[in-house]
Amino acid sequence: MLPINYESWHNMPDSNKNQVLSNIKDRFALEVSDAYIKKALGTNGKMRFDFGIRKKDRERIGISSRQKQKFTHTAGSKSFACVAQAEEASSGQKVGRLQLFDITHRKKDGTPMSSEAAEIMEKLKDKKAKYEATASTDSSVNFEDIDNRIINEVLGPERYGRVRFQGSGVNPTQYFGSTSHQYMPSGSQNQAKVQRLKDQIVQIQASTDEQISQLRAEAAAREAEAAAREAEQNRKYNELQQQLQSMMTMFHQFQNPPS
Repeated sequence: MLPINYESWHNMPDSNKNQVLSNIKDRFALEVSDAYIKKALGTNGKMRFDFGIRKKDRERIGISSRQKQKFTHTAGSKSFACVAQAEEASSGQKVGRLQLFDITHRKKDGTPMSSEAAEIMEKLKDKKAKYEATASTDSSVNFEDIDNRIINEVLGPERYGRVRFQGSGVNPTQYFGSTSHQYMPSGSQNQAKVQRLKDQIVQIQASTDEQISQLRAEAAAREAEAAAREAEQNRKYNELQQQLQSMMTMFHQFQNPPS
């Protein structure tokens, strides 16, 4: 009789309300106005069936989410940003994402929240020690990017539009800036670098081929010009030879006139 996809009686279409009103008037003799009946339906019914379904859905989703959750944090209702600000105010030092994870995943006695959290903390610690050892001898390693690389390697790539341990209000552009490659996994960064090098090689090769073609065209033009000059010189030489031959013939005829 009534659709269950409306969260409020006020959102229910009038056609459905009128249909219910008609069914009630057919079955019961009520000495009240139609408006009163409609109001009573909205007030007393409270869309119980609909709200019951929504409540069950929320419970089911909540149970499923908790089962998938590997570890919980101790920040409570505080945002990660507030926790970081409080720690920075206390210590006077900037709090990175690795340190923030450690702070928000320990109990009051300092122990990890769970065995999973302890395992992740150990992996993060080992990775950081290795990266710092490498960075001390390799100038190409960016100290500021170490935490981001470690988090990606241990926990996997960032979810789209999210930054781990920063809460739902912080997106990658806000945290990392416009250069999104800063939060890419190290493997993805290497692939991007390789692709850029390949693109540069292709551009250089194309430029080189164009220059070679241009040089060949210029060389061919010079050869054609040289051949034309040589042909012109040969023509003039032959003309001079013919003129000289004619002059010699005339000279001999002048010396030996016919008798």
